[in-house]
Amino acid sequence: MMSKPSVLFVCVHNAGRSQMAAGWLRHLAGDAVEVRSAGSEPADQINPMAVEAMREVGIDITANKPKILDYATAEASDVIITMGCGDVCPAFPGKRYEDWKLEDPAGQGLDTVRRIRDQIRTRVEDLLADLTPTA
Repeated sequence: MMSKPSVLFVCVHNAGRSQMAAGWLRHLAGDAVEVRSAGSEPADQINPMAVEAMREVGIDITANKPKILDYATAEASDVIITMGCGDVCPAFPGKRYEDWKLEDPAGQGLDTVRRIRDQIRTRVEDLLADLTPTA
């Protein structure tokens, strides 16, 4: 990996899990990591419950928009974290892949989305400690 690693979070709609993960990593890593997110079938907007859950912890993801997963974005990323998107993510030699088994927040109430948000934070903290061991 280069001096500034890049992480791509991928889920189906790029509206919940991947957006919350990207929000956490941006918040916790600052400029130390390049953060991307995308979906195999992007939604029209970010899940309002995900927006609210992140707002509660001081992270604003309202300006983010769901994006389609494209080959160039995946190829340019050092670490690709999938969250329930199945086999749609292209595989590249030399990339680090992780599949985070997380409940889909789509259609869930705020209490459930908070729990998912907190699970994502723990995983992002572990990922960040691994990517930036001197931080």
